[in-house]
Amino acid sequence: MKKFNIPKEVSRVTETLQNAGFEAYLVGGCVRDLIIGKTPKDWDITTNAKPEEIQDLFEHTFYENNYGTVGVVNDETEDETLRAIEVTPYRLEAKYSDSRHPDSVSFSDKIEDDLKRRDFTMNAIAYDPIKDIIVDLYKGQQDIKDKVIKTVGKPEDRFSEDALRILRAIRFEAELGFKISKETEDAIKKTSDSLEKIAIERIKDEFVKILMSKNPMDGIISTNKLNILKYIIPELEKGIGETQKGAHIYTIWEHNLRALQHSADREWPLHVRLAALLHDIGKPATKRFDPVKKENTFHGHEVVGERITKKIMRRLRFPSDISDVVTKLVRNHLFFSDIEKITLSAVRRIIRNVGPENVWDLMKVRACDRIGMGRPKEEPYRLRQYHAMIDQAMKDPVSVGMLKINGDQMLEMFEIKPGPRIGWVLHALLEEVLDEPKLNTKEYMKKRAGELFELSNEELKKLGEAGKEKRDTEEEKEIAEIRRQHGVK
Repeated sequence: MKKFNIPKEVSRVTETLQNAGFEAYLVGGCVRDLIIGKTPKDWDITTNAKPEEIQDLFEHTFYENNYGTVGVVNDETEDETLRAIEVTPYRLEAKYSDSRHPDSVSFSDKIEDDLKRRDFTMNAIAYDPIKDIIVDLYKGQQDIKDKVIKTVGKPEDRFSEDALRILRAIRFEAELGFKISKETEDAIKKTSDSLEKIAIERIKDEFVKILMSKNPMDGIISTNKLNILKYIIPELEKGIGETQKGAHIYTIWEHNLRALQHSADREWPLHVRLAALLHDIGKPATKRFDPVKKENTFHGHEVVGERITKKIMRRLRFPSDISDVVTKLVRNHLFFSDIEKITLSAVRRIIRNVGPENVWDLMKVRACDRIGMGRPKEEPYRLRQYHAMIDQAMKDPVSVGMLKINGDQMLEMFEIKPGPRIGWVLHALLEEVLDEPKLNTKEYMKKRAGELFELSNEELKKLGEAGKEKRDTEEEKEIAEIRRQHGVK
């Protein structure tokens, strides 16, 4: 058998253990990846040495868990996957009373004991890189060849031990392009309610891995098919069977999934993938039948979608920074359409709404939305036009911070005290320059600010509110035209 290419940092650990008289095998995902031909993302070693015996053999280690895993630190490499090699004694596990963790762990002297506790056959393969020996008690190599996901032993036993394995099966399906065996699928359906016992953070982590896989559309379809999407994003299932009109040839459900898949095909980041998946999450709740036009409408679905997305992101415990970006992208996903109908002032406002750092990601969500409709990719010329408008608008002020005057300067210029009037003036000035960027000069800002400060509180506040009303009216006109071009209401 041809030897696998094992990094010297990993071989050093196995050699050290074996030279001391212990057994040492690579195990789990790294062996699976080696067989498939992928470069492992991490390296796990199992041995009959006990934790304290492992630590005695290496200069730099850490041991901060209850499962015997010792981290062997390698400071001589910049490769993060090789900085810490995890070494774990052969283990035996007691029952899982909480469907999350074994009640107790004991160490064994037999590799067979360690392999029988593992989740899937493809992950229950051990490899001795020194002797070039594979230990495969559960025909994992054959299952890898057949591209099938099977559990070690009875599926229901494995899932009752740790319910998160249910999501791991689907994650591997999405990552590797394998299929879950019929017996394993049946067991998932029977045990799916045990996911209620799993911390939402752990569910979210597996869900993110599904989204970041090569085939997230297949993964989400499986979560629905196997009755577990309800434990992640049940709101998505409301789009199943919900037809659309206009440019849409797919149901809301399939459209969202196709949009997500395009983001994966382009290898775009997590926040874009989430926004692509959720951009039409508000459509089922806003669906109405127009008896005159004899078609469905979805008035305000982006506003409702923003609220639903916030709730989803909060429930799954996503960090606030990514949650904020995703909700902004969902709220504003309808913006870009006919280049002849969009004004530069409208582009400046959308840049202000989503943030200059996110406007290009909004374009990516637009691309996902378009492909999800079954439309061809954007024409190169039209795409260049969009980019040109954004580039031009990005040079203009789109936020208070980009004005040629700030609050501190106004305090000094006009010898006034800090208070809400400063904010009112700044936002009034911003409204003017959003329409006329050329007004953003130090001279005009100072002159116009002085005029505004002459107004009473009531007048100044009213001016700000009038500006906002004007802005919202103009934006609604833009959005109405955009909706028409997108074939939605």
